[in-house]
Amino acid sequence: MFSALCISSFFSFLKVAVFGVAYIQGSNLFPEPLSSEEEKNCLERLKLGDDEARNLLIERNLRLVAHVCKKYSNSNVDQDDLISIGTIGLIKGINSFNVDKGSKLSTYVSRCIQNEVLMHLRSTKKLNAEVYLNEPIGKDKDDNVITLQEVLENDDKNIEDVVDTKFKIKNLYNKMKEILKDREKTILELRFGLNGAKPKTQNEIADMMGISRSYVSRIETKAIGKLSKELKE
Repeated sequence: MFSALCISSFFSFLKVAVFGVAYIQGSNLFPEPLSSEEEKNCLERLKLGDDEARNLLIERNLRLVAHVCKKYSNSNVDQDDLISIGTIGLIKGINSFNVDKGSKLSTYVSRCIQNEVLMHLRSTKKLNAEVYLNEPIGKDKDDNVITLQEVLENDDKNIEDVVDTKFKIKNLYNKMKEILKDREKTILELRFGLNGAKPKTQNEIADMMGISRSYVSRIETKAIGKLSKELKE
């Protein structure tokens, strides 16, 4: 049973970050940063809602993610997971950047990347002493597992939001069954906690499945690419 929180994050990730995951997980080579003129042009187009400009700004600032995450390499979190979390911060930074405020883009998104990583590290630390919200607490009338997270979220949502989320969950589940191989589907469920369990690192999945971490990474990237392409059509 997919939680609403996981679905929301997962759809956002698929929408604008699949190419970023491919760059970061598939290669150590990052695209060159934009020139000042190119960046200015992209920011102007971004203000007009140009998704291509948004994606280009994200792509050309990926090296900032690696740079910021290196500062936290001594944490207990897998570096690939930090990179993924940092990429989410980059996306949020690009989406919320306001050129009219006079801030420098690289400075602003670096802070967003760092904030996202720090929030993740803090939440991970808290989880060691708290009850995990995705732990099953019972089942509904259709024999679906119910988690505390879902109960808390549904208390704050109107019926339209609940119906929309259930529709997206059903659509994603059907697409995963249609276009993904069993191993691809399993790895995405484990990585993003789509099966109601705590999301696992690539190393944890590699140990469970008896394969290398790099192989898990390649399968994950390929599966995300398949879903992203299918959901955009």
